[in-house]
Amino acid sequence: MKFRLTLNATMIGLALAATPALAKKKEDPTPTPPAAALPTFVDPDVTHQPENVLLLDLSDGGRVAIRLMPEWAPHHVERVKTLASQGFYNGQIFHRVIDGFMAQTGDPTGTGQGGSQLPDLTAEFNAMPHVRGTVSMARTNEPNSANSQFFIVFYPRFSLDRKYTNFGRVISGMQYVDAIQRGEPPQNPTRIVQASLASDNKAPPPPVPVAPASTKITADQLTNSKSN
Repeated sequence: MKFRLTLNATMIGLALAATPALAKKKEDPTPTPPAAALPTFVDPDVTHQPENVLLLDLSDGGRVAIRLMPEWAPHHVERVKTLASQGFYNGQIFHRVIDGFMAQTGDPTGTGQGGSQLPDLTAEFNAMPHVRGTVSMARTNEPNSANSQFFIVFYPRFSLDRKYTNFGRVISGMQYVDAIQRGEPPQNPTRIVQASLASDNKAPPPPVPVAPASTKITADQLTNSKSN
């Protein structure tokens, strides 16, 4: 008991001796710089920074221009640019299109369960709102599962904010997005005939008839898909 009291007194003395140093340290903390605010302006000029403009030529003959925003989600933007440059999106259908909500594409299997051979991405959720024309990455229930699939929002859906990686916005051709065939999956799905960057200066391909998918996709196949 005596040993314990002596030890406690010693510890108290040491603590008191250290108090001024601790107080001084607390008085002079190193301030943490605030996080930089994300830019909210989305440049509608297709000719400005064409390396960050994704062009989708659809099977109905329409061309959709999407302003990619690396300031919002650099790794997701880089992924989409890489896949577009590889021709990955060419020929893919919009396999999940919900009227009043969104149109989803980017799966080579057309079922919502596929992706590219590249590894899944770490989420880059941000505060940018999901307004009309927003382009955001699809994923499973796992936050870090986005790979190649993305969706375009028909109408504002703010419930998706900070839950899905918003990486761009349609800046022209939204009328062609509105005309994408609806369905889960659509009976005659709209296709991406060609996906390219504006900096590639690729001419739009001739329009092709909208044809059914090569294999019939059932609604059951869309269960557990990479969807929003």
